[in-house]
Amino acid sequence: MNSSTGSTRGTDTVNGGISFWFAQEGLPEPREPLPGDRTADVCVVGGGYTGLWTAYYLKKAAPFLDIVVLESRFCGYGASGRNGGWLYNGIAGRARYAALHGHDAAVRLQQAMNATVTEVLDVLDAEKIDADQHRGGVLEVALTPAQLARLKEFHAAEHAFGEADREIYGARETAARVRVAGAVGSSWTPHGARVHPVKLVNGLRAAVEALGVTIHESTPVTEIRPQHAVTPYGTVRAPYVLRCTEGFTASLAGQRRTWLPMNSSMIATEPLTDAQWESVGWEGRETLGDMAHAYMYAQRTADGRIALGGRGVPYRYGSKTDNDGRTQPRTVEALRAVLTRFFPQLAGVRVDHAWSGVLGVPRDWCATVTLDRSTGIGWAGGYVGSGVATTNLAARTLTDLIRQDSGQSGPTDLTTLPWVNHKVRKWEPEPLRWLGVQTMYAAFRGADHREAATHTATTDRVAHWANRIAGR
Repeated sequence: MNSSTGSTRGTDTVNGGISFWFAQEGLPEPREPLPGDRTADVCVVGGGYTGLWTAYYLKKAAPFLDIVVLESRFCGYGASGRNGGWLYNGIAGRARYAALHGHDAAVRLQQAMNATVTEVLDVLDAEKIDADQHRGGVLEVALTPAQLARLKEFHAAEHAFGEADREIYGARETAARVRVAGAVGSSWTPHGARVHPVKLVNGLRAAVEALGVTIHESTPVTEIRPQHAVTPYGTVRAPYVLRCTEGFTASLAGQRRTWLPMNSSMIATEPLTDAQWESVGWEGRETLGDMAHAYMYAQRTADGRIALGGRGVPYRYGSKTDNDGRTQPRTVEALRAVLTRFFPQLAGVRVDHAWSGVLGVPRDWCATVTLDRSTGIGWAGGYVGSGVATTNLAARTLTDLIRQDSGQSGPTDLTTLPWVNHKVRKWEPEPLRWLGVQTMYAAFRGADHREAATHTATTDRVAHWANRIAGR
């Protein structure tokens, strides 16, 4: 995979080449493509977190299963190798699940997500996977009166869903954790950790292969139908075929409008000096976010950089996805502006790398796990950017659904969670899909600008309208 370079403020910034995380670790040794038609007990389509975790838990639960993973490029090529490394307890769609199934059902889902953070860290320890994991929690900051009002509402909602260990801070307490310029408050949860995304992928792949799972890379699946996964090299026939393709789902036959591939972009700075880190703080290494409508996310990396992301250009017409992670120069500049707005003292810091990737967004913004018992086709995804931990819960849930369907076990706590078998309508056809997403994010950026300029404590009306139209 070739990387290309661009220029940012007179310095060379590597742009693309999949991600900074792959640039650090190097591309993996290629696994052989599918050699021809074959059979299996379970065929997993997609070699990202969802697919690898699912193969891991299925093989641990039932070592006799013949499991094959098919990956179009190489494991971690998609969001799993490009994300911000937020292992945290957020899950898309909780409020909707509360409305559909009741508050208690949504509380159970949130409790399962809280426990998932610990589950992932425990597996990393058990499998001796070094993914630069550090459990510092998640700190989300407010920089304007309107953001502070939303922060307080958000904090109260998290408490209402059972997160009693979440804490809220004023400006002084926030600065004691991370010195974000102009921060007027923050909310912190212990249910979060920083990870290195590619180290996590590589460790999972090794653990899965050690269990006896077969992985075929460079094997794009073009069609999934009952008990069949069709590729240019042959067809895998299996009683269970699991679609674990997240933001790349639109490339499958008949799935163009199932999940929208939303773009997210990131930058990574050069390593900061000790003096620069002294000026920033961040000794707890919390993952860092904000309460803007067009929000940011960041981590302090194990080698002393800041990796920071945001939406950039949110969507490509026709649900297209990129080839090598290259992002637009204006997006790089926009992310640099976020960095220097948060930390003005870092205005001269070099941006070493920029990249982008896609995440899966359902029409109702609800993550789901499904097993169609009539066809044996299962799927999980639609994480809307919260997939580093949610993929693990989804994989364990798929495992339990398959074991229940095959008669190996009965219902479990996971198979009765409200996101199981949730049905979502498809996205609108083009050009409505493209126009809607572009308009929504333009509205969010405009709302953030007006809230910062007016210092009003009320959320901008346009943002309310955009959220309603989007179905969030």
